[in-house]
Amino acid sequence: MQIAVKKKKLGEPVGETLLGKTVFIMGFGDIGIHWAKRLRPFGVKILATKRSWDSYKSCKSDASPRQNGTDDDFVDEKGDHEHIHTFASNADIVACCLSMNNETAGIVNGTFISNMKKGALLVNVARGGLLDYEAILDHLKSGHLGGLGMDVAWTEPFDPDDPILKFPNVLLTPHVAGLTEHSYRSMAKV
Repeated sequence: MQIAVKKKKLGEPVGETLLGKTVFIMGFGDIGIHWAKRLRPFGVKILATKRSWDSYKSCKSDASPRQNGTDDDFVDEKGDHEHIHTFASNADIVACCLSMNNETAGIVNGTFISNMKKGALLVNVARGGLLDYEAILDHLKSGHLGGLGMDVAWTEPFDPDDPILKFPNVLLTPHVAGLTEHSYRSMAKV
């Protein structure tokens, strides 16, 4: 975008639509549910994984109507950890919303990214340690990974000289995506 503005190229770059895309939400907890609620009106197919679909407590929100009274209705295909590579291979966009623990550290590694569709986008709104840094860098260099969006990093604050920041298909925010006047007021009430 910045390059097009500098070169005074009107109408570039041409964007993509979400309509008809498949989004894999890896970690269908409260954040994953809110992603699904916001994506559903754009006509996306939603794949989602979580540890257990039975023990799940519904996220309370009036943001969208529910068909059968559960947030699970936002999901077209449900799975667990065993399904992450299959879901990644079918998704145009992978949204990482997992909690960070011993089982999930580095879960988005070279094998996982290689299983993703060529050109698919990866978004991480959870923890930087869920992604294998070298695997991300390698797959950005090769062009297999179509783009990366993150509000978290491997180390915070971001290293301004990080090679990943040099790619034009990388969008990073410094762990501030959820910081709004409203969120601060909500936190103050707690």
